[in-house]
Amino acid sequence: MRGWQALFYKEILRFWKVGFQTVAAPVITAILYLVIFGHVLEDRVQVYDSVSYTAFLLPGLVMMSVLQNAFANSSSSMVQSKVMGNLVFLMLTPLSHRAWFCAYVGSSVVRGLAVGAGVLLATWWFAQPSLVAPLWVLVFAILGAALLGALGLIAGLWADKFDQMAVFQNFIIMPMTFLSGVFYSIHSLPEFWRQVSHLNPFFYMIDGFRYGFFGVSDTSPWLSLLLVGGALLCVSALALHLLRTGYKIRH
Repeated sequence: MRGWQALFYKEILRFWKVGFQTVAAPVITAILYLVIFGHVLEDRVQVYDSVSYTAFLLPGLVMMSVLQNAFANSSSSMVQSKVMGNLVFLMLTPLSHRAWFCAYVGSSVVRGLAVGAGVLLATWWFAQPSLVAPLWVLVFAILGAALLGALGLIAGLWADKFDQMAVFQNFIIMPMTFLSGVFYSIHSLPEFWRQVSHLNPFFYMIDGFRYGFFGVSDTSPWLSLLLVGGALLCVSALALHLLRTGYKIRH
């Protein structure tokens, strides 16, 4: 495992060198979402008692930004290395597949949390939501970022070019994120779509994260923690297996 720190540091520098694109741009996008949806729906949607719609929306946007950017970090790094051909230099090192996993997923967590903190700070004055259980906020932010970082690593190993990665992101990650309750409570949905929402793992990440702010949620935070933790273990095991066998990078 020694030596993974160098790869981790390299991955941190990779997204930090273009921080305006990788950190500032998602923060600006989240602000636009908050301004538009908060302004239009503030007086028309009531989700929780004594919680304004803008305050309800803010944690969802923070977590959405965390998830999307954690996925983008590991997936784009892997695909870029494969397309540009510099992945071979990394393969010449004695780093184990566990070191690769820790470096890629760890850097994804850092980027996701950096973007999430930026969104929270930039939008806090819009609503100033309460922070009932900060430990729940931190736990779900880290678990969600790690899960999407591992998933992004799998997607990066699978994709051979940026077009394939765009398909994965636009048709899987983006719809599951937007249909996870970021902009609404699932209790406002018809029964069929409410049950469908419970099949979306992104819903549990965002619902558990929102619980840390308000102390209320659409489902039990312990159930969300169990499901998110289980999903992280499964996705991590698959990512480690693909790295160990050299899927699409050695053959």
